[in-house]
Amino acid sequence: MFQGSMVALVTPFKKGRVDKLALKKLVDFQIANGTDAIIPCGTTGEAATLSHEEHKMVLSFVVNHVAGRVPVICGAGSNNTKEALELTKYAKSIKADGVLLVSPYYNKPTQEGLYRHYSEIANAVSVPIVLYNVPSRTGSSIEPDTVARLAKISNIVAIKEASGSLEQVTKILTLVPRFTVISGDDALTMPMMAIGAKGVISVLANIVPDRMSQMVHAVLNGDYKLARKMHYNLYSLSKAMFIETNPIPVKAALHLMGKISNEIRLPLTPLPKEKARMLEKILKLYNVK
Repeated sequence: MFQGSMVALVTPFKKGRVDKLALKKLVDFQIANGTDAIIPCGTTGEAATLSHEEHKMVLSFVVNHVAGRVPVICGAGSNNTKEALELTKYAKSIKADGVLLVSPYYNKPTQEGLYRHYSEIANAVSVPIVLYNVPSRTGSSIEPDTVARLAKISNIVAIKEASGSLEQVTKILTLVPRFTVISGDDALTMPMMAIGAKGVISVLANIVPDRMSQMVHAVLNGDYKLARKMHYNLYSLSKAMFIETNPIPVKAALHLMGKISNEIRLPLTPLPKEKARMLEKILKLYNVK
């Protein structure tokens, strides 16, 4: 159901509040440059530091402004099943095209706990669900066997795989060949797609949506020569987005591009001056404006 170059959208702030004007411009920038879907309120969108009211406001604002131009997959995950269910119901009520549900963080649930968490939400809300496996953030991994169990539920349609493991992706697609796998690692998008993933939910697309879209669609169109060329070309830029904890570098980059204020919420802090200078040099090298 979901494929192509999809952006894990940042949440811009100004003087401590969500900057709606900047958010609107970011959405339009993405759509104008070939992004296939918008994902607000994920990890990159600093969902963990948004109040419930802000979280819902950002979701509804993005859905309303996109107005059907591309799919909107709302970040609705939580380490609390009840809260994730509430956010998923809200996403459905505002007519989101789907939800992205991060694996519960901090709790470190068992595989049975993960299965029950996702299945309870899927059985309660008839909206397309994208699982999100990011062990470096959550402290646990959704194992391929658990993904295969969950894939039997009709509205669980995909998984965003950010484990950094091509073996993990291979195991999932061996067990459930028709299940949609989406890359959650920019630097691994092209090789992950080469073994069967259908696209990426990207941090890097925040700053170069056109180039990320070109690479992803090159793979989808079978043009592996172009895709490989772009993979190597974008590699250093994609790694630069992780010189500090995401989304610190990408928000700094967007600030240098004049698109947002250089504001991030505690416990995250702005990019240190030395690394900011390093990032500025990389952006100039890539002619990112």
